Amino acid sequence: MLARFSVAYERFCRLLVTIFVVNVAILAHTLMGAVVLGFLPSLAATYSTFRMWLLSEDRSICAKEVWKTFHGFWKSEFKRANLFGWPLIVLWAVIIIDCCMMSRHARNSFDIAISGVLLLLIAVLVMFTCLVWVVRANYAERSVWIVRTTLAMIVARPLCSLLQVGLLILTVLVWVQWPGILMVFGLSLPMFCTAWIVYSFGRLPGMDIHDRMEQSAGHARNQTS
Repeated sequence: MLARFSVAYERFCRLLVTIFVVNVAILAHTLMGAVVLGFLPSLAATYSTFRMWLLSEDRSICAKEVWKTFHGFWKSEFKRANLFGWPLIVLWAVIIIDCCMMSRHARNSFDIAISGVLLLLIAVLVMFTCLVWVVRANYAERSVWIVRTTLAMIVARPLCSLLQVGLLILTVLVWVQWPGILMVFGLSLPMFCTAWIVYSFGRLPGMDIHDRMEQSAGHARNQTS
């Protein structure tokens, strides 16, 4: 009992260190890319690093290895992440501008209905933006396939989507109540939770953490037999 607690506590502490190192890496690499070109590759590198941690059997990687892994993903994703992410940023800008214009000039029921549609679109886009980078980190597929798979997961996995919405609300409340957590863990903590939600409840091929656990259990049984 005590041994299990010790192992679990050690893994939890290593996880906190990993999340902290990734947060520092996000800030450093965003600055390395002059912010404009560095942030999107940092997002891609974050989810690739967390993917490696979630799917690995041995989660005892040290801080130096986490940093080295993140940096490697950041360099390899520099061009592709910017090409993938900037159209999404432009889409966000267009929708926000449209929503602001409609809220200022809405005068009849039709305008109010359009504003409601835009708000619904923003809600879907929030979930899509959070989840698409996780999916992209796991599959070396074309952008159209990544977008289609993410949208299908939002609809077909309602529990995953609802948990993501709850995570976003909880993140804002925690940051407001305890801003020190934002300073220490920044975006990396909610990003890790997003990755864990997808790998636990998304049930996508190659992205199911339960498959890794079953394989590990089967490997352990084979060794004992």
